[in-house]
Amino acid sequence: MSKRSITSTSVGIGVATGAYGLSFGAISVASGLDFWQTQTLSLAMFTGASQFALVGVLGAGGGVFAAVITALLLGARNGLYAMSLSSLLGLRRGPSLVAAQLTIDESTAMAIRHGDDQRAARHAFWATGLSVFILWNIGTAIGALGATALDDPAVLGLDAAIPAGFIALLWPRLTDRSTRLLALLAAGIALVLVPLVPAGLPVLGAAAVALGADWFLRRRTGFAT
Repeated sequence: MSKRSITSTSVGIGVATGAYGLSFGAISVASGLDFWQTQTLSLAMFTGASQFALVGVLGAGGGVFAAVITALLLGARNGLYAMSLSSLLGLRRGPSLVAAQLTIDESTAMAIRHGDDQRAARHAFWATGLSVFILWNIGTAIGALGATALDDPAVLGLDAAIPAGFIALLWPRLTDRSTRLLALLAAGIALVLVPLVPAGLPVLGAAAVALGADWFLRRRTGFAT
């Protein structure tokens, strides 16, 4: 695939992600953050799922600790992405620090897609990462400014968009019986904990149970083989 074609695809991904950034900006303001706090999240954190999780927990009345831990758990996958990309991209220390900020789902997928050609993989990574970063932040700004202009952003019911978005992200991954059962178990634990613990902790509890169950199942499968 030519560089022009890769760039075109990367910009298309950036545009689609930027549109999603509009909703994040609006939801963040509706959850109680101001414009600058919202924009800082998109500039510094720059990982959509973690950002939505952070503002979702804070908007529900959860503490900062629960919000940050939830965001870190969701963002941990980016560290795994970086490990898999290090040999593929072969970047020196300076560029690798910038690349770390741009290591997200979209840039990783585009780089791996062109993994048989290191030059193409590098171009796909940088073109996608920069495109998403720029357009995500523009989308965040527009969404936050629009919500800030309203007397009460909460009237839009944007809080419902956070769980809906996570369901949309999760649903395609429920491809077999074990993952579906694991998801149901985690959801059940979260529902039980909602009336018992502060906001944000049900998510952490569900995540802990899901990780423990997954470890047990993998270990059991390993012994079985």
